[in-house]
Amino acid sequence: MFSRLYLLSLRHVAPLGGLMKSTRLIVSVLVALVVVVSAACGGSDQSVPANAVAVVDGTPITKAELDQLLVRAKKTYTSQKRAFPKAGTAEYQSLQTQAVAYLVQRAQYGIQADNLKITVTDKEIADRVVQLKAQYFGGSQAKLDAQIKEQGYTAESFRDDIRARVLSEKIYAAVTKDTTVTDAQIATYYAANKKQPPLFTAESRDVRHILVKTKAEADKIYDELKAGADFATLVTKDTLDEASKAAGGKMTIKRGDTVAPFEAASFKLKTNEISHPVQTQFGFHVIQPLSDVHPAVTLTLKVATAQIKALLLDKAKNEALTKWTAETKKKLDENVLYAVGFEPPAPVTDTATTTG
Repeated sequence: MFSRLYLLSLRHVAPLGGLMKSTRLIVSVLVALVVVVSAACGGSDQSVPANAVAVVDGTPITKAELDQLLVRAKKTYTSQKRAFPKAGTAEYQSLQTQAVAYLVQRAQYGIQADNLKITVTDKEIADRVVQLKAQYFGGSQAKLDAQIKEQGYTAESFRDDIRARVLSEKIYAAVTKDTTVTDAQIATYYAANKKQPPLFTAESRDVRHILVKTKAEADKIYDELKAGADFATLVTKDTLDEASKAAGGKMTIKRGDTVAPFEAASFKLKTNEISHPVQTQFGFHVIQPLSDVHPAVTLTLKVATAQIKALLLDKAKNEALTKWTAETKKKLDENVLYAVGFEPPAPVTDTATTTG
């Protein structure tokens, strides 16, 4: 949904809301980077302007910017029917700290973009807005405007956020453009993982079942089915399994997916055979396989190469981004001042001791 991909939620703060490549959010790496930034040792300085929470390389981050971000966070909480933390509580302080970290890093990314000679044009922002409208709102400007308002954006802050996101994508592309994956790396990964998903698919079978509470109920259903009753009708009337009810009790199961008694019966029965009641921790099942057993499949290296390459390339790019951030952040952090009360938490150090 649009709000999850493009509108900031402080529950998942990441630099500039997340760098995207080929529409995949690199969430784990970027969350880690925010932790790095949040733990940075920027100074706390009484000379920060009274209306600011921090100064990044001489440019203030104003309390108004922070307040607007927190307003957006509150609207997110409200839309999820969650109580927004009260000022002064530890939860509120944590939320505020994350918001300040986001604003500081957004400013730092602007500096890094300048160093990389990366810019974002008004046309690129406009094109991204058109893309969002088409993808999430059927091209409706009115629906987009309503969402912007609901999320607590102003027209200006929305454009700023879009600009920051496009900028972060360009930085990601620039930093990772020389990242490669070798055939040897692909072969090594294949050898180590060819018996694991997604390269390996276990035996599977299409089945349907009816779940009831007691054996007496299951015996009755078994007898009715053997007498010619319609399976789907009994599913609608009797099953306790809401997950498969709408599909007439049908599901495709793989080896290892279900509890042992259900799996054993499902793979042992002949196609279309109706089982006697099978007891599991959930109750009693009457099971009918609808297909022969689909054999296990292991992708060949040739077939899996493109998939493995994409996976390893993403991993390598994430590592390149992490390394680049670590190399550049120290100098940037030297030029960050925080107003009193808005400093990031001190880095956690290992103080554990051992005793003999």
